[in-house]
Amino acid sequence: MPIRYLAALLILLSLPACRDTGPPPEPPLRPVRSREVQTASGYVERAFSGIAKAGQESRLSFRVPGAVEQVAVKVGDRVKAGQLIARLDATDYELQKQEAEAALAKARAQARNAEANYARVRALYENRNASRNDLDAARAASESATAAVQASETRLELALSQLRYTRLTAPANGAIASVPVEQGENVPSGKTVAVLTAGAMPEVNVAVPESLIAGIERGSKVSVRLDALPERTFNARVTEVGVAATTYATTYPVTVRLMRDDSAIRPGMAAEVTFRFRQRTDGDNRFVVPPEAVGEDRKGRFVYIVEADENDLGTVHRRTVRVGELTVEGLEIVGGLQNGDRIVTAGVPLIQDGQQVKLLEKGVSAP
Repeated sequence: MPIRYLAALLILLSLPACRDTGPPPEPPLRPVRSREVQTASGYVERAFSGIAKAGQESRLSFRVPGAVEQVAVKVGDRVKAGQLIARLDATDYELQKQEAEAALAKARAQARNAEANYARVRALYENRNASRNDLDAARAASESATAAVQASETRLELALSQLRYTRLTAPANGAIASVPVEQGENVPSGKTVAVLTAGAMPEVNVAVPESLIAGIERGSKVSVRLDALPERTFNARVTEVGVAATTYATTYPVTVRLMRDDSAIRPGMAAEVTFRFRQRTDGDNRFVVPPEAVGEDRKGRFVYIVEADENDLGTVHRRTVRVGELTVEGLEIVGGLQNGDRIVTAGVPLIQDGQQVKLLEKGVSAP
């Protein structure tokens, strides 16, 4: 190989070693989102599911057994107080009434005879023509006959009552929600024949945990939303607060009544009742932040406070916090923050204490 070619090759091989690359490029800044925190309000909201029902729900039944002769209503009918709901076959009760009337007539006849006999014996006794024993026996017979009349009158009243009980009428204005019997069916006394819904204002029953029941009082205002009417919110008041837990659960029954009636609300609709509870006060400010803004490791729970500059850049610093309850608005922070602190709300697991970051979006938490 000629010497000139060898020299050229050596020059080419030496060129990369002599190139000046300069200092290494700086790593890109980690982007994060942040929010300025403000003290939360003194109340927190909790929502519980329940079922809407009529203000008054009556399960109507006969007071005597018998065969249903007529069902005068059907589901959905509007009825007025005193209107016929159903009627039993009254043949047997009519015969009992006639038997009681006959027994009463017989007792009255016997009473008149006993009274006349007592008057006759008393006259004889006054004329010394009857003994004292005869007078006492006649008086006892008269009193017994009078008592028999009273007993027969009572039996007749009972028979008349039973005859009236074969007619079932509406106790108040309302609507028929259910009719679980059919014409010709034999029903015992007390079996539900129809369910009547009445009352001016609908109600909702919910179950409240034992940790919150102390914060609910009768007369408190609440809001109600129905799944069937999602665009509407109804005002209501607490009317009943349970004093004993429900079976097999540490919840207490609470009833709220809507402040106005609405034909769109039907018994059985799924509802959600929102209560406002006053937060505990222990001298510390309370903040509500997104749960993802709080990190946790072996040292405890913490947030990153951002010291921002004018170029949407900032430096983060770790700060230990004390957390409260997880609510629908977010996670409560009960210690470690102050009004105006800006915390990282997204990207917490990817940054470290003292790291410089780029702020993508700034926000302010609602008090």
